[in-house]
Amino acid sequence: MTNAMHSSGWHVAQRPAADALIGVVGAGVMGAGIAQVAAQAGHPVRLLDVREGAAAAALAQIGKGLDGLVNKGRMEAEERAAIMARIQPARQTAELADATLVIEVIIEKLEPKQALLQELDGLLGEGAIIATNTSSISVTALANGMKHPQRLVGMHFFNPVPLMKLVEVVWGAETDAGVAEVIAQLARSWGKTPVHAKSTPGFIVNRIARPYYAETLALLQEQAGTPEQIDRALRSAGFRMGPCELMDLIGHDTNYLVTQSVFEANFGDKRYQPSLVQKALVDGGRLGRKVGKGFYAGPPTPPAPIEPVSAALPALSLVGRGPLVEALSAWLTHRGLSFSRGESADWVGLVLGEVHLHLSDGRTAAQIAHERRHAELAVMDWPVAPDRVDGLAVAFGPRCSPEAREAVRQLWHALGWELLDLRDVPGLAVARTVAMLVNEGSDAVWQGVCDEQGADLAMKLGVNYPAGPFEWLALLGAERVVELLDALFAAYRSERYRVSPLLQQRRWA
Repeated sequence: MTNAMHSSGWHVAQRPAADALIGVVGAGVMGAGIAQVAAQAGHPVRLLDVREGAAAAALAQIGKGLDGLVNKGRMEAEERAAIMARIQPARQTAELADATLVIEVIIEKLEPKQALLQELDGLLGEGAIIATNTSSISVTALANGMKHPQRLVGMHFFNPVPLMKLVEVVWGAETDAGVAEVIAQLARSWGKTPVHAKSTPGFIVNRIARPYYAETLALLQEQAGTPEQIDRALRSAGFRMGPCELMDLIGHDTNYLVTQSVFEANFGDKRYQPSLVQKALVDGGRLGRKVGKGFYAGPPTPPAPIEPVSAALPALSLVGRGPLVEALSAWLTHRGLSFSRGESADWVGLVLGEVHLHLSDGRTAAQIAHERRHAELAVMDWPVAPDRVDGLAVAFGPRCSPEAREAVRQLWHALGWELLDLRDVPGLAVARTVAMLVNEGSDAVWQGVCDEQGADLAMKLGVNYPAGPFEWLALLGAERVVELLDALFAAYRSERYRVSPLLQQRRWA
């Protein structure tokens, strides 16, 4: 996104030399991780924290982590000693005066950050860069009051810093293009992958990721299924952790505050509205793993894999066209199930005897059964990664017989899938979540926050998603995504499900 930035003639031409001094202010988990990464890249580092003993404690923690690498044979003892020797604790900001770059990693509040940044601005030499690791505060707002705001840039790392590859390079209204590019180059030299982002609420990752939590919390509020069912459905779509177990790991207090911050920063946009379900968990002290209870009491137990079971199934037909149909076709063939094709059908899914299994288009099974006058009908979730599926959601129409339900269950077991019987809600679990992630990514690009490649990289490297929003869009096609979002909008009458203009244009194109 450097073409959207301006050049102010700031005196920065190239990234800091390999032996340039780096200052880090804030010796918490993130600050310690940043100091370690900089030292591993060869930089001398001065680590400052106003809390008594905090810098020394951080050094001890860094040393402990490096000891683990030495013990595993992934680092030589001499290298470990050299890294530790490069990091020195500092007692006051004056000791950072000769730094080429200072990264602030202090408390996530506007006023303390502004005070520190203004102090650094008056201390550092001409050409030095100041970076903020803020995850949610506007870089433009942080620069307000600085004499040289063009040298301030966001350098947002992800935890754990030594392992996570992504760095969001965030530019405010005053950030110089050369400064942002220097920081991107520096991040690459540290073994990171930088993506440029405009300073808007949540930047890239914390913005695009909101639907992953929000849609699950909405499903739970509607009593669509259990946390175990929804987590299993999303893991089957390729996500490493389900949303409920991930929120337990992050901490519900932290996740709720970030959602609240993004919601308020967007002037109450319904797309980012906090959840009553999560507020109840926070109010009740069920903050997740750090207190031993959240959605789960401790880490959830992984479900046993489903062994494919042969059964005498009714005649099976695959109807309609599209990438999800072709994925189903390949998986049916892989499992050795015989089926016919009905490509001229006016809907998409499976026919199992008398049962019609519609791939979700956002309408409920009850609505489709009513409109098509067919009682034996169910809606199935999107098998976006059928070879990784171990549980796929289904919602049955109100007049679907017990025999039909059992036939679908047997088909699922023949495919090696657990049938996740959800309440008949619009969009089920995977379909509405993926569609909303695509929609949020599309809006971020439409509004100039990042480009398509940046959005995909950020979500895969920052939160380990199996695909980026534009990779899913390429797989599914704009028509299917917009169709589902329009159905959600019709069902809920909420602006939360409004379609991004970029998606609409892709559909029309």
